[in-house]
Amino acid sequence: MRDLLTPLTDNCRFTLGDEMTEEREERVLAQVHDDFGTIRVLEVGDYRFLEFGDAIEQSCVFTADPSWLEYDYTRAMLIGALCHEQPESALFLGLGAGTLTQACMKFLPLDDIEAIELRPDVPRLAIEYLGLDDDPRLYIRIGDALQLLDSAETADLIFVDLYTDHGPNVAHLAWRFLEDCQKKLNPGGWLVINQWAGDDGKPLGAALLRGLYHRHYWELPVKEGNVILLVPADLDQSLDLAGVSDRAGVLMPQLGYSLESLIKDIRPAS
Repeated sequence: MRDLLTPLTDNCRFTLGDEMTEEREERVLAQVHDDFGTIRVLEVGDYRFLEFGDAIEQSCVFTADPSWLEYDYTRAMLIGALCHEQPESALFLGLGAGTLTQACMKFLPLDDIEAIELRPDVPRLAIEYLGLDDDPRLYIRIGDALQLLDSAETADLIFVDLYTDHGPNVAHLAWRFLEDCQKKLNPGGWLVINQWAGDDGKPLGAALLRGLYHRHYWELPVKEGNVILLVPADLDQSLDLAGVSDRAGVLMPQLGYSLESLIKDIRPAS
């Protein structure tokens, strides 16, 4: 059995909380192989994990409530969604176990949701083992987000979370792709990017991001070692922190946790 205290993630860097560190039996629920390697679904107590490759954890799901966001980086991305007062559409670039997608479907007034996922077995496993609802509002396309973005619908919210068992996809540092993501936003929309952080606490590709978005974005660092970027659709658009806090407060009884401590960590682009 692997040590649950060891950071295993690629799309987030963290150690599991005390409530999950006790020794528990690990069960492999599913394992498939595709052109990109191995995908596993593991169960440990009340949690299920989606892993890529050699024990590289991509997602964690609380089986009693798949909309529960266990880690701060996913909660921070949900805060990105709350930057929009009334989002009706969302585009997820990278699906994983679908925990963030599930939360957004449950807690936001979304009518149209599109997800682009590279690996065909990931959505199947997410629905079969990880609690992702086969919701009629959700349309999942299989393929490379860099190639399929042009054909995606515009959206009020766009989430970029493209990780493999080797780290961030090249899209996370691709000027043209990141520029096109912003252009796909509807007026008033928000682009939310899960970016790794360097030893200096700045997001991966900080210089590129500052140039591309003219320093007009906000950063939310989280304890797992990531920085979530909150990028508005245009330079005339500002972040209403008071509104974000109010919307988070309204949701708190449904979420079961507060987002306020994370909201307080939001900072202008560094």
